[in-house]
Amino acid sequence: MPKNSGKQLKPNPNPNPSLRERLDGNELDLSLSGLSEVPTRELAALPKATILDLSCNCIVMLPPEFCSLIHLIKLDLSKNKLQELPSDFGRLHNLQHLDLYNNKLTNLPVSFAQLKVLRYMKTIQSEQDREKQRRLQVERELEKRREAELKAKEARERELRKREKMEEKERRRKEYDAQKLQRFNEPKEEKPTGMLEKPVSSAGPSASQKGHLFHQVLLKVLLFLLLCTVITVVMCRRTELPPEQLCSAVNHLYEDTLHALRGNEVLQRILRSIPFP
Repeated sequence: MPKNSGKQLKPNPNPNPSLRERLDGNELDLSLSGLSEVPTRELAALPKATILDLSCNCIVMLPPEFCSLIHLIKLDLSKNKLQELPSDFGRLHNLQHLDLYNNKLTNLPVSFAQLKVLRYMKTIQSEQDREKQRRLQVERELEKRREAELKAKEARERELRKREKMEEKERRRKEYDAQKLQRFNEPKEEKPTGMLEKPVSSAGPSASQKGHLFHQVLLKVLLFLLLCTVITVVMCRRTELPPEQLCSAVNHLYEDTLHALRGNEVLQRILRSIPFP
């Protein structure tokens, strides 16, 4: 048997190191210590420890005596198993920072409203709201400035487009005036003789029709004169009267006319083109 099998083991009166040894200035770090209860008496004996970290333990509840630790300024109880807080929790009126993240709390005591941390949080919230309003005001001013710059830019672009359009219109007008002046100064081209004239309005006879009528009248007059000459010649030849100068002249005229008609192709074409009834 082992030598100490008949001896009873005495429990260690101080299984954890002293809290004073873990005190660093005014900060006492008891996180990750496996605590299921808070060592309230030891904490009360350390009024210098105004910052207490009890996070990441197994604490289910806080004893009522914990509310006497009014020297605490910062308390971290996050990541425990707290289900409720003492009814006098509001006595910790010096608290400025309280962390209850990741616990099992369903409600808070009425005295919780007396905590300075809430007033501090309200102050912080108010400051944050004022900062938010200030940022919103700055953003609104920047937005107004951007809108004003955008409107000014659009106005400049419209004015530029308008000016360009006016310059283009003026350029086109000058080109038109130059072309018009050039056409005015150019010498008029003579029309070739073989080209047809423009038709005259239907209000009067055309030039070709007038010429055709003139030719017909002329030819009819010539025929009439020729007929008169022929008749005179015939009468002069058939009469028994001695030939006189008139008959002789008429005879010569008749012979000359016949000779001219036979020798002039133009007159012959005109005579052939006359539509006799």
